Amino acid sequence: MIPLRDTTLSRHFPIVTVAIIAANLLIFLYEVSLSHRELDLLVRAFGVVPARELAHLALAPFSFTTYLPFLTSMFLHGGWVHVLGNMLYLWVFGDNVEDIMGRFRFLVFYLFTGFIGSLLHIWMDPDSHIPTVGASGAIAGVLGAYFVSFPHSRVLTLVPIFIFLTLVELPAVLFLFLWFGLQLLSGVASLGVPGEPVAWWAHIGGFVSGAVLVHVFRRR
Repeated sequence: MIPLRDTTLSRHFPIVTVAIIAANLLIFLYEVSLSHRELDLLVRAFGVVPARELAHLALAPFSFTTYLPFLTSMFLHGGWVHVLGNMLYLWVFGDNVEDIMGRFRFLVFYLFTGFIGSLLHIWMDPDSHIPTVGASGAIAGVLGAYFVSFPHSRVLTLVPIFIFLTLVELPAVLFLFLWFGLQLLSGVASLGVPGEPVAWWAHIGGFVSGAVLVHVFRRR
């Protein structure tokens, strides 16, 4: 299912959401300008590598460089479908969440839920040496916040049925419940699978932390 827009209008222009989207797209354009070797070095240096990050957390838990990959990995992506899919979800759902939190709180919330998502991914696959990149954990946090904050909203959705494309307006809670259910089923199925390329548990951790922390970050 591909979300196109929701029915809840935001009261303010989502400056932070737009800035995050712009930053991700600009960085991805830089990625595609690199050679294969240069891109591999970039991803390994600035992506989250579970085994490496665990070692750094144990050796230098108070060093800034220990936590830098958690931040930089959120702005790297593995392909056009990856980055455009993530940015579409952020565009559809991010403006309303930014609206109820305010700009600075939303930015902190976005980065923090992405960090929590990465931590859960590391915990579930601590021996992995595969770099993880993408904004999915942070965006999952936004989806979790939207899920509990806008129960009456609806989402115009593009649904492929065999070879046909159909537009359907779904309740947001149903759309996001199905999305989270897919992540959870995929995460459980990936347990014990070596070399799993998708950080399903980062999505799960981001969504759950977002659904909980929205009550802390939203403006009264």
